[in-house]
Amino acid sequence: MRAFSRLFTFLLLGVSFSLAAPPKEHAYKTKEQISGPRGWIKHIEAPADHRLSLRIGLPQENFDLLEKQLYEVSDPMHERYGQHLSKEQVEALVAPHPDSLAAVNEWLAGFDITEEDLVRSPAKDWIILNIPVSLAEKMLDTKYYVWKHAKSGDELVRTTSYSLPSNLHHHVEVVQPTTIFGRFKPSKATFSILEDLGSVLGLHKGAHISSGSSAVAVDASCNTTITVSCLHQLYNAVGYVPSDTAENGIGVTGYLEQFANNQDLQSFYADQVPTALNSSFKFESVAGGLDDQNISHAGAEANLDVQFAFGITHPIPATFYSTPGSPPFNPDVHTPTDTNEPYADWLEYILGQEHPPYTISTSYGDDEQTIPLDYAKRVCDGFAQLGARGVSVLFSSGDGGVGDGDSDPATHECITNDGKNATRFIPTFPASCPYVTSVGGTEHIPEVAVSRFFSGGGFSDYFKRPLYQEIAVSKYLSKLPKGTYKGLYNPQGRGIPDVSAQGDRYRIFYRGRAASIGGTSASAPAFAGFVALLNDARLKIKKGPLGFLNPLLYTVGVAGLNDVTSGHNAGCGTQGFNASTGWDPVTGLGTPNFGKLKQIVTSPFIL
Repeated sequence: MRAFSRLFTFLLLGVSFSLAAPPKEHAYKTKEQISGPRGWIKHIEAPADHRLSLRIGLPQENFDLLEKQLYEVSDPMHERYGQHLSKEQVEALVAPHPDSLAAVNEWLAGFDITEEDLVRSPAKDWIILNIPVSLAEKMLDTKYYVWKHAKSGDELVRTTSYSLPSNLHHHVEVVQPTTIFGRFKPSKATFSILEDLGSVLGLHKGAHISSGSSAVAVDASCNTTITVSCLHQLYNAVGYVPSDTAENGIGVTGYLEQFANNQDLQSFYADQVPTALNSSFKFESVAGGLDDQNISHAGAEANLDVQFAFGITHPIPATFYSTPGSPPFNPDVHTPTDTNEPYADWLEYILGQEHPPYTISTSYGDDEQTIPLDYAKRVCDGFAQLGARGVSVLFSSGDGGVGDGDSDPATHECITNDGKNATRFIPTFPASCPYVTSVGGTEHIPEVAVSRFFSGGGFSDYFKRPLYQEIAVSKYLSKLPKGTYKGLYNPQGRGIPDVSAQGDRYRIFYRGRAASIGGTSASAPAFAGFVALLNDARLKIKKGPLGFLNPLLYTVGVAGLNDVTSGHNAGCGTQGFNASTGWDPVTGLGTPNFGKLKQIVTSPFIL
């Protein structure tokens, strides 16, 4: 302990690591081992000089205290509601113990790795190394291979097990990329170019129809084409004018070389939000992400996200984050482009910002089972840090119903990848993280669960049901006929989604042309837009941002949501779950009624 303390002191003073060899008495012991990943084929040995961006996660000593404070500042009935933590307060709570820092530092020194060779996260709970495969194999007592995905041809450099010295096991929670075989992807289900532009002009000059439970009149054309005006009508926000204040902000994340094109955005604004013409978003590069404005490289997913999130909220300051990485990976290119786990890069970046946007939407995800539990937990804990700082984090729930979405969700067999090859409903991550707000999809007016694809929903196998969901989810499960889908899902798991919004037939502009697009990747930025408007309403009366939404939504906030009671989310050869009165694992608690939610969150009874 005394040697570790001295080493830690030296590091604080900027002194390089000792180059002493690691103690021989600490034999290597397996830290993690998985079965051969389903759908992947071991291809060739990984090139020894291929470089990995290796991330080492150290235990966050006081995360339980952070979680406690997260729930206190997010509970509208708690006296601390809205009293969010500062960046420095959060970092202090998740910082690793000095003993962990010292033990890991000594281990790294045994491989001649100095402070100049690594990057530490702001809280020092992550260490990032850019090293060749040959060194990673020595450090982790493992062998890396190039693995090829049988269906897509995607390739990853991975291993199925790794080890650490026995004394490090309680000082290191996770090392990646090692055993993560995810195929990170956008939650987009449908897309088509609109050839006949004349048929969609003058959309909002016809008859009106009732929206159903919200008792709002909506243009009949919104049953076939969704625009910003449709969403304002349907979700009771017509006439609300947000402020252009630097205090508020809405952000959208972009991955997999999905570029948001400003020329398309201007066409979209001219078509649907003329007051926003000649305005744009702030671009922020994460880990070298590009801002490719060649219109032929515009991404349908990125355009959808920014056009609707920013169209709904103009003139609230808007930011687009570009994080690099594009499968299929070429293992012969000796750069660390195959991490396929960009949340860590983005979280490291955003948690390092003093003032991130108060609302952030992401329309990407992966099958929960492809993300190792320890890594999923660490990523999830990162979202908790954002929530504690007053940021609302929203994710699309996926488009595979209760399945994995890799093929026809109505017929695809859903198989576990734990070596047992059991049939199982496949939840989506990060939507399954209890510290984010998961958004499912609806369609038509009155609204029903979307049917051209199926709104991702179900129950997490990794995360237990949080207390804020207990009443709503237990009520739903109590109404299920006994034995329904027994063994196919975890009835004690965190329920997905939390809420929903329209998710099909969105009219966007893509590479200079009008297009129709759908998926819960449309629902998430739409719902996020109304959250940003709610933050604007609170800021106008000197209240703080909403932050982590779920404790509010599942209590007083439910009165400001439109319950969706029709539809289902087929998958895995089943009809999936049914939408019903109250919360359900298809549409969650329902869609937003901005007028009612605004009354709730600006009430003098809500701090």
